[in-house]
Amino acid sequence: MSRITELDVNGITHRVNASPERSLLSVLRDDLDLTGSKYGCGEGQCGACTVLLNGQSVRSCITPVSQAAGKRIITIEGLEREDQLHPLQEAFIETGAMQCGYCTPGMILSGVSLLARNAKPSDTEIVHGMQGNICRCGTYQRIRQAVHRAAQLQGAPAKAAKLGADEDAEQALSEEIVEVGGAA
Repeated sequence: MSRITELDVNGITHRVNASPERSLLSVLRDDLDLTGSKYGCGEGQCGACTVLLNGQSVRSCITPVSQAAGKRIITIEGLEREDQLHPLQEAFIETGAMQCGYCTPGMILSGVSLLARNAKPSDTEIVHGMQGNICRCGTYQRIRQAVHRAAQLQGAPAKAAKLGADEDAEQALSEEIVEVGGAA
């Protein structure tokens, strides 16, 4: 059987020597030392191991590495760009959406995938989109708030361009946050 020799992870081509049936999670953690994705249930039920595969969230503990070969893999380590956290990472911090942190990487990657498909999801769409990600600490309400906040943050640059000035954009964004906070 042919071995997997290269993986595109976080925009970098990594050389590996992996049996095709090995889990993507084990290759990421054990061979590439990318430990952000966590081993939870080992059955694809808890979501702690979630990564993006060509932009879609997948459970890396049940995904054979052969299914990831030739595809773009993004782990939690690959979300930040130019020393800037992804808007959902920022929102998780801002809303206190993580407690123990074990589920956080999987939650964030599932949320990133959701926001890529739906830039402004409703509460129901967030619940549905995040289904299968388990938080044992029970911060689901704050996770939902974080996804809403990230949707706002992702829309902020477009609003700033329309308003033509950073100060106006900051004021408009803070007014919008007050409205959302007041409506909750």
